[in-house]
Amino acid sequence: MSPRIERTPPYMQVVQHFKQQILSGELKDGDRLPAVRQIAEDWNLAHATAAKVLATLRGDNLAVSMPGIGTIVQKVHRGAADRALRMLTTGKIYAPDEYAVITAAGLAPAPAHVAELLGIEEGAQAVRRERVTHDQTGPVSASVSWFAAEMAELAPALLSTERIRGGTPSAIEAATGRRTHVVDERKTVGTANEEQAQALGIEVGSPVLIGRNTYRDAEGEPIEVGESVAGPNRWFFNRYEVTGD
Repeated sequence: MSPRIERTPPYMQVVQHFKQQILSGELKDGDRLPAVRQIAEDWNLAHATAAKVLATLRGDNLAVSMPGIGTIVQKVHRGAADRALRMLTTGKIYAPDEYAVITAAGLAPAPAHVAELLGIEEGAQAVRRERVTHDQTGPVSASVSWFAAEMAELAPALLSTERIRGGTPSAIEAATGRRTHVVDERKTVGTANEEQAQALGIEVGSPVLIGRNTYRDAEGEPIEVGESVAGPNRWFFNRYEVTGD
């Protein structure tokens, strides 16, 4: 049975269908997307409209054309906002092809920039969790999450290097009732230091994408500050909903 077309423009509904499959991990890096003819048949679209679907996915850096093969899914680095959205909609923080290794967890003095974002004193003790996220190709990113020290009492699992089922957001919501409503993302480009290079399996000095994210509750108060670094040759993608309000 052909998928059902609803109120949105036909080609955009098809685009969203494939985007969801790519971002969820159902379609993985290197998987071949249906040809224009197949999309036209499956969705009852004109050939030109079906071609626009693949063109849009390529324009969003989610797919690339390969001569003699067709259009394939392109490697995507999933950002903080996308992971937060996945947690809220599916209860899972990582896509099926990703997993995280917690390399350190405990209390540590908060550096100035983290303390400012968390609303605590510089040097005050804060919960620090360090992880490396992998997919089928190897390390994707290295990151550190910071929380106010009182979170250690409310959610002791944050101090363990064992993975938390559902991720830290679920543990914090269960303990405090607070959940992420807004993610502030900051991005810049830098070069990998020795620690970052070792975690990502790249050369020291390689270009990296550096992120600093603040997760806020419904009142705008910070829950978590996250710092991340991702290696070269990975596209960074976020999906935003735009309304007319």
